Amino acid sequence: MKPLDRRLLTYAKDARNYIILLVATGLLSAVLVIAQSLLIAGTVAPVIDGDKTFAEVAHLIAFLAGVFALRLVITYVQEAFGHRAALKVIADLRTKVLRHAGDVGERWLSRGHTSSTVTLVTDALDDLEPYFVNFLPQLILTATVTPISLIVILSLDWLSAIAIIVCIPLIPIFMILIGRMTQSYSESRLASMQKLGQQLLDLLAGLTTLKALGREQGPRKRVKDLGDDYAEKTMQTLYVAFLSGAALEFLATLSTALVAVEVGLRLVAGHIGLYAGLAIIMLTPEVFRPLREVGSQFHASADGVAASSQVFDILDEEVPVVSGTTPAPDLTTSTIEISKLNVRAPGRATIAPCGLSGTIEPGKITALAGPSGSGKSTTASVLLKLLEPSSGAITAAGIPLDSIDQESWWKQVTWVPQRPVIVPGTLRENIGAELGPELTQASQLTGFADVVAALANGWDTFVGQGGVGLSVGQRQRLALTRALVEARPLVVLDEPSAHLDAVSEQYVSQTVQALRDQGHTVLVIAHRAAILDVADHVITVSADHTEVTK
Repeated sequence: MKPLDRRLLTYAKDARNYIILLVATGLLSAVLVIAQSLLIAGTVAPVIDGDKTFAEVAHLIAFLAGVFALRLVITYVQEAFGHRAALKVIADLRTKVLRHAGDVGERWLSRGHTSSTVTLVTDALDDLEPYFVNFLPQLILTATVTPISLIVILSLDWLSAIAIIVCIPLIPIFMILIGRMTQSYSESRLASMQKLGQQLLDLLAGLTTLKALGREQGPRKRVKDLGDDYAEKTMQTLYVAFLSGAALEFLATLSTALVAVEVGLRLVAGHIGLYAGLAIIMLTPEVFRPLREVGSQFHASADGVAASSQVFDILDEEVPVVSGTTPAPDLTTSTIEISKLNVRAPGRATIAPCGLSGTIEPGKITALAGPSGSGKSTTASVLLKLLEPSSGAITAAGIPLDSIDQESWWKQVTWVPQRPVIVPGTLRENIGAELGPELTQASQLTGFADVVAALANGWDTFVGQGGVGLSVGQRQRLALTRALVEARPLVVLDEPSAHLDAVSEQYVSQTVQALRDQGHTVLVIAHRAAILDVADHVITVSADHTEVTK
């Protein structure tokens, strides 16, 4: 990422406002820095030269105190707004990344991007705060204080200005060389953190299986090695940061000392006045200070810079499904037609589904049946506007699905995936409904009322991420209860009876029929006869696993 990436201004509105504030305060800081140096010189020089008494310059001291106070206020404003802007930008980028990752689709996530995206939005983006609070203000000061102070020095003494101009390039050159090394270490650290996060996520996801097989201790060494690698990469980054900071400090101090010695010798020789000499000696550190701080603070912000670059890479990913503009028709009465639908599987010579045609009638139960890998879930993804077909079309009330506005379509669809989304919280919070006759009737129909009755805290029972604390069948009943309570005109169920026993499967059948009786259109992906038997219409899905040529 560049010191100021345009993509940051494009994707984060709060960043633009903050940078405008920094430019304004940076210009004011430049004026105050110059005023401070000139006031000190104007106060001290006449008294030492004997041209004025202390009483005659007392008013300049009052002005100087005001300048000091204003600089403190500006510093406070920059840091306070910097923290707020950083938090807003980080939250905004997190929201955009999560939403865009969902829009890009599960196929992109399944290509190894899931865990890296999770690590990015949870931990890595927090490192962006030093960039806003420490690095960016100094970058703006480099573009304001440094050139304006140099112009003032040039007006006071051109020889000193030339000496400073000769010394200034040393700092950026070393900063670039050291910065490249630091950036590589920061990127390596981020990659190590993402590997560790990926391993932990995979381990937590499969911990139940590993424990059942008695292999829960197996990944210990792998996790320890990844943790040690991450710690080593972090220490390497800090090591380079400390050394580079010391090097930049030495260069800035040496450059300032050279100018001070040059001015001091000319003062002794009488070739420059005391006022000009004092002003130059005080302004010279202010010329180098922003450059020095940019180099030092770059290392503190390098991790966040590397993380934001990955954010922009994700946001630049092309969304496979483009939302149309036509409002969705009323799915309560609309017939959905599938015509010669083909979806090519990525990276394989397979089309699944292949040449699929069928009708989903309103207020009826339509089942998608076929062997594993035939494209049933893919068909549902196309219907949910999560995936674009390779060819063929789906229409609703005669309107092509690709021309329908995505949001208006989703507002009429309830989707229950194979693995229901259950977040940490109480059962009531996961249902999203108040206790009442509707919830009671829905839970009784799905059999979840018996589950709740057996729990000590009832609906206030807390469950973990993904439904930890509930069995597979209980999680499915919870999802079906939620679907009944918030059912929309079109309900899509992706293999709701998979991995369930006969009793749970019976509850699923009852729920599907209840949804139809309430007037909902139900599309269910099913393998088992119990679900297929209650369907009003069955569409058989098949795949073509042969190489297809155009």
